[in-house]
This record gives sequence, C-alpha cells and structure tokens, in this order.
Amino acid sequence: MESRKMKILLLGEYSNVHATLAKGLKAMGHEVTVVSNGDFWKNYPRDINLVRRPGKLGGLSYYLKIKRLLPSLRGYDIVQLINPMFLEIKARRILPIYQYLRRHNGKMIMGAFGMDYYWVNECVEHKPLRYSDFNIGEELRTDSDAMKERSDWIGTDKEHLNRYIAEDCDGIVAGLYEYWVCYQPYFPEKTVYIPYPIVVDTTTTAVTPVHQPLRLFIGINRERSAYKGTDIMLRAAEKVVKAYPGKVVLEKAESVPYAQYQTMMENSDAILDQLYSYTPSMNSLLAMSKGIVCIGGGEEEHYKLLKEEKLRPIVNVEPTEESVVTALVKLVTHPEEVTRLKKESIEYILRHHDYMKIAKVWAARYL
Repeated sequence: MESRKMKILLLGEYSNVHATLAKGLKAMGHEVTVVSNGDFWKNYPRDINLVRRPGKLGGLSYYLKIKRLLPSLRGYDIVQLINPMFLEIKARRILPIYQYLRRHNGKMIMGAFGMDYYWVNECVEHKPLRYSDFNIGEELRTDSDAMKERSDWIGTDKEHLNRYIAEDCDGIVAGLYEYWVCYQPYFPEKTVYIPYPIVVDTTTTAVTPVHQPLRLFIGINRERSAYKGTDIMLRAAEKVVKAYPGKVVLEKAESVPYAQYQTMMENSDAILDQLYSYTPSMNSLLAMSKGIVCIGGGEEEHYKLLKEEKLRPIVNVEPTEESVVTALVKLVTHPEEVTRLKKESIEYILRHHDYMKIAKVWAARYL
C-alpha cells in the first residue's frame, strides 16, 4: 500500500494542517503539492502561492491565476480540500472548479476542519453538542459572528456547494470531535476522524519547571472575542490575577504578528483558548506539544473518540466565567498539578497528534 509513490494535492490551508500533513506524507516518499494562501497573515508554507490581493482588480487577477493554474492540477491520485470554500471566490464559481478537479483526478477528499454548512446547521437545528459556537444548551447564540455565519451558510450558494461536495466526494476528514459529530449521521461510511498533525520538537520535550508566579497566556482577537469566548476567559483570568497577587500573571497577545505570538506563548505555563470547543484546536495542540497546559475544550466525548483512557491533560471548562475561575484557582494553588499536566500534554501530543503518525493514518485510509 505505502510502497507505491502517490501524487497528492492538498488545496487550501487552515492553521498549518495541510503544510504539516504534507511534511509527513513527503517523509513517507509521496509527491505532495500544497496550494494555498498560507492562511492569510499566518503565512504557512506552501508549494504554490495563491494569495488574493484586495479590491476588484485583485479579485480578477486571482480568478485568472486560478484558471491558468487548473491544467497543472490534474493527474493527482488524491485531492484533499481544506473546506468546501477552498478558494477565495464565490461558492457558485467554486462549483465548476470542483467538478473540473473531480474529472481530472482520482479520489476527492473534503476536510471538515472549520466553518461550513453542516457545522452551522447541526448546531442550530439539532444541537448534538451541549454548547458550541452556535448554541448553549437549547438556547441559540445571537452574537454578531454567530448570526453572520448562519446567514452565510444556511439557504445560500455556500450551503449548496457544501452539500454537493459532501455527497459527491470519496471521503470526509473531520479534524475535531465536534465536526465529526455533525457529519457522521449523514455520511457514516465516508466520515472519518483524523486528529490534526503536529510536528513535535524532540529537543524540547523535557517538561519545563512551573514559573513563579504562574504564567497564563491568552490570545485576543477583539473582532471575534465574544464568539470564541475570549471575553469570558479574559475576565476570569483577570479576576484570578487580582485575587492572587504575586502568584499568577497574565500575558495578553492582542493582534500581534504570529512569530511574536509564538514567543509570548512559549514563555507561559498555561494557555486559555477556545471556550466553546470539545476538542483542542491547532493552536492549543501546538502549545501542548511544548508542555504548555491548555485550558479550554477537553470533553470526555473527544477522549472516547481518540480511544484515550488514561491521559487527561486538558483543563476542561464549561462556557461560564465561574468554571474558568475555579479551574484557574486550582492551578494557582496546586503548582504540582501544573507539572503533571505539562508532562501529560507532551505525552498526549506524541501519542495522538505526531505528524508522522497522522500521515500514516491518513495514508492507510486513502492510499
């Protein structure tokens, strides 16, 4: 199965998922091409750069570049799309491009890695999760981001595109438990959960001592603060810092360049991230690989899907300020617990997210 060299196209990027998967597949001997915009300002590595410049002229030149590029995107054994909206053009323009790729390549795989119709619609209509970007229990969230995504994906060309690709493609890869639970009921044979790949720096897998005072870190995107729960986590952290002077400090990265963000994060003991998630995202996983404790989404459902019975490295919190405060107080007053969680975080990443393991799982499924 793995002896034959395969030609693989990874189209689009979210948080380094495709660039990291490509690294693993290339190490296995496969020919892999990543075509993306680098996930905008994050500027992740890619083989073919597909950045859209602003304005009408930028849009036109971007579309013409795609048209010129298409003939070279033929003859691949497998094409994986990062999302149904894998290009920065309107959904109705993406559909014929998808159909072209379908005609001229082998297997077509769609990523369930982020915002799309099934994620939005399931959380709004059927609520398979106790809480999400779109609901808290039976109550729907009405913040501006949630409402915008609902109007973007439900009853639109984006919905039509997403449903068409999901029905037509050969496989759907979900990167988080919450995306898996939204696709699995509709496409039980096609949908597979493959955790996100992380490159672990094996020279830094030793657990760093807990700082005194304890260092907390939070990344702030003011535009999406309420949507991602950053506002609640920030209030909770500030409350704990005030209550325990000299024992805990909080570092805030607000719209800083990615390299600076990384440096700030690496000097911390714990990161607050993704209040409404069940599973840690790429940002949290990267932090965990460096022995930084993740405070956020680590529900039992996600451990069960991973078949992980022992490790519980994520400080799972409910989407309330009180829950976050309680979790933080426990860490501040029990530094020995932080040491254990740091160690378990690295072990968890090596066990479930090592990029070579993930590439092999992916290859075993589709090659």
